[in-house]
Amino acid sequence: MTRANKLFEHFKDADCALITSDINRRYFTGMKSSAGVVVILPEKTYLLIDFRYIEKARATVKDAEVIELKKLFPQLTEIFKANHVKSVAIESETMTVKELNSYKHFFHYLEINESDSLSNAINSLRMIKDEDEIKCIRKAQEIAEKSMNELLPFIKVGVTEREIALELNRLMFKNGAEDLSFETIVLSGANTSMPHGVPSDKKVEDGDFVLMDFGAVWNGYHSDMTRTLCVGEPTEDMRKVYGIVLEAQLAGIKAAKAGITGCDLDSVAREIIRKEGYGECFGHSLGHGVGLEIHEKPNASPNYKLSLPEGTVVTVEPGIYIPGKFGVRIEDFVIITENGCDNLTKIDKNLITL
Repeated sequence: MTRANKLFEHFKDADCALITSDINRRYFTGMKSSAGVVVILPEKTYLLIDFRYIEKARATVKDAEVIELKKLFPQLTEIFKANHVKSVAIESETMTVKELNSYKHFFHYLEINESDSLSNAINSLRMIKDEDEIKCIRKAQEIAEKSMNELLPFIKVGVTEREIALELNRLMFKNGAEDLSFETIVLSGANTSMPHGVPSDKKVEDGDFVLMDFGAVWNGYHSDMTRTLCVGEPTEDMRKVYGIVLEAQLAGIKAAKAGITGCDLDSVAREIIRKEGYGECFGHSLGHGVGLEIHEKPNASPNYKLSLPEGTVVTVEPGIYIPGKFGVRIEDFVIITENGCDNLTKIDKNLITL
């Protein structure tokens, strides 16, 4: 059964679904492109794509009829009439108001479902990763980990945060990444107290924590990890905070399994940090889903009341950030299984000192 077929197991609110976002177009066709429209019906799928991509689409897209896009609305009209379409659903999360108004104008005779139902159905479908998706995510993580291991000798006193980030990016591309999961974060010293700080020209000093949050993309799928290491000898306070974060992260991984709610998983790790007196220093969620996008459903956060289904991929990334002093974050990401989880991150989490 194709992903397009599976969509209509989750979605019943219109005769067809109109997919216009780059990410979801790739999800349903397997092809990356910056333009195009996918029309999904219960028994038939069409990909309308322009001249720039038509040759590749005809060679690679297997689960949809490929049509060269020349005049979108007349071509859609033909498809709608041929399939007796009376109602169309759009992606509420991604379609602009201008685009929606255009569809309403040209298809005034159709019912346009602009509710969240289609986007919610797609999110539910994408949450559960199939075997091919897991293979891609594993490969992306292998690239990121190989790159970090090769990077370690480069990190030393006098090297700037920006230089470390650039070298890590270079290594990920050298090792096979098609893209970066996001802008690589490398911070040192007092800058590590900023969870999503931007690499600067600050030089690494003796005794500094160095926090690195990074990921690689392979075949469209992302990896995500954070490691905090020390250049030189850490203080007792630094070791203590690192140990608390590690304890919280290990507890979160141990608790992760199908059926636990996102808020309960977050609470497992957050409570450990709170009891140690650092509750106010952990201001972000424990984790988020990862796949074709670096942030997708489900979440492990105080406000996410839904259960985590088997087959989802989520990060476990507690942190403690002390302004003006330092911060620590340790991040793995795991596949949720029936009785636990499979940790995709293999690099050691014990404090590395260089």
